[in-house]
Amino acid sequence: MTDNESRPATGALRPYLIVNPHSGGGKASRFRIAERARAVGAEVFVIDHSQPQDLAALARGAVDDGADLLGVAGGDGTQALVAEVAADSGLPFMVIPAGTRNHFAMDLGLDRQDPSAALEAFTDGVELRVDLGYAGERAFVNNVSFGAYAALVQDPAYRADKIGTMVRILPEFLARHAGPQLVVRAGPLTVDRPDAVLVSNNPYQIDDPAGLDRRTQLDSGLLGILAARAETPAETAARLRSGQMHGLTRLATPDDVVIDVDAPLVPVGLDGEAVTLRTPVRCRISPQVLRVWVPRHRPGVAPTGWRPPGRAVVQRATSRVRRGAHGRHTD
Repeated sequence: MTDNESRPATGALRPYLIVNPHSGGGKASRFRIAERARAVGAEVFVIDHSQPQDLAALARGAVDDGADLLGVAGGDGTQALVAEVAADSGLPFMVIPAGTRNHFAMDLGLDRQDPSAALEAFTDGVELRVDLGYAGERAFVNNVSFGAYAALVQDPAYRADKIGTMVRILPEFLARHAGPQLVVRAGPLTVDRPDAVLVSNNPYQIDDPAGLDRRTQLDSGLLGILAARAETPAETAARLRSGQMHGLTRLATPDDVVIDVDAPLVPVGLDGEAVTLRTPVRCRISPQVLRVWVPRHRPGVAPTGWRPPGRAVVQRATSRVRRGAHGRHTD
């Protein structure tokens, strides 16, 4: 992501940082995020996983007590909960990529190999204005998924092995049309009964059926839509092999996106977290409502030699579907 209209990040006197010690296999502890944040003057709350925690309420309480910056060291789901409070309060927000994938941090250009580098925003940072997506009343920084995509997140193995779970579940799910009956509406567009839907905070860069690609912008004011439908395992394999992804409906729109479902509740994946939402689900985007503080110098979103991670995933998923399709033809 480029520093479009970035401005110096200065003046936080009472920053408040929430640290998830379990996220990313304990990244926050390994990089001593809590200790380093306290050294630069932040008040730090370390999540105790032995007790239920309402992180949004915790962040709102910090704002009421005078916090003038909110930050999170954790994964994307935790980031979204606190980012919503920061946006509502008009406070700057800091992302410490201490989760497993940290897709939001990746698109901000942060160093995911060294999450402590994000703390440099306190001393030599800039402020970026980025968009925030909403599904119903829940905010998301990356995407909200339905159907086959949501089934991945609901699987207990997903958090430990996202790619492996996709390879195991997605082809068969698409082939047998499991899950709720979905209808997608966005302006004049209607997509009937897709098997998988992904609505993203800004569009992904290429036709990526796994939603693992990068976003070139986080401030376009557009929602991205990916909706896929498959008729047979063989067709699923053909579509995954195709660089054009002709079986995929792809759209970028400033309009609200409404997901109608044949049930009062629907399981979804919200920034990688399994949640349930009331239907119909109205997704919208709030342009540039989030003030994100990032280091002035950071790796960026497209280093030399970078290859889209979705390609390897597609190849593995294709191989799995082809094996399944071959077995059905020979029975």
